[in-house]
Amino acid sequence: VTLGKNVKIGPKSVIYEGVKIGDNTTLHAGVVIMSDAIIGSECTFYPNVVVQDRCNIGNRVIIQSGAIIGSDGHGYFQRKGVNYKIPQIGIVCIEDDVEVGACTTIDRARFDITVIKKGSKLDNQVQIAHNVIIGNNTCLAAQVGVAGSTIIGKDCLIGGQVGISGHLNIEDNVQIGAQSGVTKNITKNKMVSGTPSI
Repeated sequence: VTLGKNVKIGPKSVIYEGVKIGDNTTLHAGVVIMSDAIIGSECTFYPNVVVQDRCNIGNRVIIQSGAIIGSDGHGYFQRKGVNYKIPQIGIVCIEDDVEVGACTTIDRARFDITVIKKGSKLDNQVQIAHNVIIGNNTCLAAQVGVAGSTIIGKDCLIGGQVGISGHLNIEDNVQIGAQSGVTKNITKNKMVSGTPSI
């Protein structure tokens, strides 16, 4: 493990081999950082945060209690009535100045990278599926669910309990009203609401 200057590690935290942590980062009680993860400088991880293996966290990132970064994406194929797990071998990359809310889950990509870009803010109990990309300075309110391989642009505002289907493209500066169900692409500068969203 490589620790920068003034790193603070709370009781009962666990740091696996190969981890790198930057200067002035604080891990509160019960934080788990798994093998070969990279954590930047001036981050704050509140109690019971888990960062799984090989994930990359930028500088000045705040992760609230109970969040899990890098859990397996929900990938299965069905054969003769049996669901077989597809290995999830990608990672999560969280860029600088991101905040992740309590009990939020960001899944690792199936093969590549799930990305939360600079300055984005995720509220509590948000679910980000594998291979999703969230653009710069986008804000997601509580209990938003984003299905796999969807791309969300920069400066978007997404209300609470919005559900977004997989493999969509939500362009820049889009606003989505609370509890909306998004099933189609949305072009930039649009405001939508409802289920299906219009």
